[in-house]
Amino acid sequence: MSRGFVKEDDQEEIPIVPQRAYLPEGVTNFVTRVGMDQLLTEKQMLVDEKDNLSGANENEKRIALNYINAKLHLLNNRIAEAKVVNPNEQPQYEIRFGALVTLKTKGSGNIQTFQIVGVDEADISKGKISFISPLAKTLINKKTGDVVILKRAKEDTVFEIMDIAYSQDFK
Repeated sequence: MSRGFVKEDDQEEIPIVPQRAYLPEGVTNFVTRVGMDQLLTEKQMLVDEKDNLSGANENEKRIALNYINAKLHLLNNRIAEAKVVNPNEQPQYEIRFGALVTLKTKGSGNIQTFQIVGVDEADISKGKISFISPLAKTLINKKTGDVVILKRAKEDTVFEIMDIAYSQDFK
């Protein structure tokens, strides 16, 4: 049937669902145990929201259900591709995925601590950076005492690695 013969009210609204955090094609979705727990909690929240859906009318309910299902689809794909990394199996003297790294900025002397985590759990305000971020890529395989240079558009930043630690509370 031609689109011209379909009533406007019968049009199904396609929900626009924001994409999950960027993960390049072909890159393994590494996560910490905490990150996997966060993904599973998010999934349970969406399932609960879906189970408790109520709307003023059936159309609103159907649109909300489509939105939740689309989000669940993206989340389930991310969970299925996730590979939990055990920090106890990382070389404790080198920076790898899951490391908590303390850096001293050359020049200013500022000291910052970052943990290298998965793309979905990255949150700079909590000191968690994605393993695909430029800083994390610069730090991988380095050791305490090494000096690294983070190439930036205007001015490079030089860091000295002060400490490397791994959380030992892997479940």
